[in-house]
Amino acid sequence: MQLKQLELAGGGTLTVYLRDCCERMPNVFDRPLVLVVPGGGYTHVSAREATRWRCSLRRRGTTPLCWTTSSAKRQRTTCRCASWPSIGLVRQHAAQWHILPEKIAVCGFSAGGHLALSSAVLDIPGEAAQPRPNAVILGYPVVTAGQYAHRGSFVQLAGSADPAAQQVFGLEDKITPQMPPVFRMGPPWRMPPFRWRTP
Repeated sequence: MQLKQLELAGGGTLTVYLRDCCERMPNVFDRPLVLVVPGGGYTHVSAREATRWRCSLRRRGTTPLCWTTSSAKRQRTTCRCASWPSIGLVRQHAAQWHILPEKIAVCGFSAGGHLALSSAVLDIPGEAAQPRPNAVILGYPVVTAGQYAHRGSFVQLAGSADPAAQQVFGLEDKITPQMPPVFRMGPPWRMPPFRWRTP
């Protein structure tokens, strides 16, 4: 296994766990990739969520990539731009890293789920080509800033305890037919009942 760590200009570190390729097994030379975004309420990074799922994905033949950042940077503009450049970066290195560029998923847990879903529904200002994942996996995600909100996460994002200021960071009203497929796991709390795809 090869380990690569890349610092992102927008903040954060990408840790890529590349499998050693064997020319005698050409059918598994290129593999899907899953970008793991651990949670932590936008105050810290959950090492448990990062390590457990990275190991699980490797056992299943997928190339895992983990995005982490300092707790100080996990606030306000983080959800809008910090993790998304990693999707474009992976596609740029797809041939070198033996990644299938059309099979890149992002998997987020708790507040990391908010980041993961943001990458599928929000735009990076000034970017002509938006770096979207091909699929999204959400584990007990922070999504709504309304009645079911994980209030601590939205206080960190908005920098305010005012629910009106936090509402702009909610995602349940930003779902469109153009977003990639989504799989959600975990209990229904923090998730209002809504359709993932509009008709």
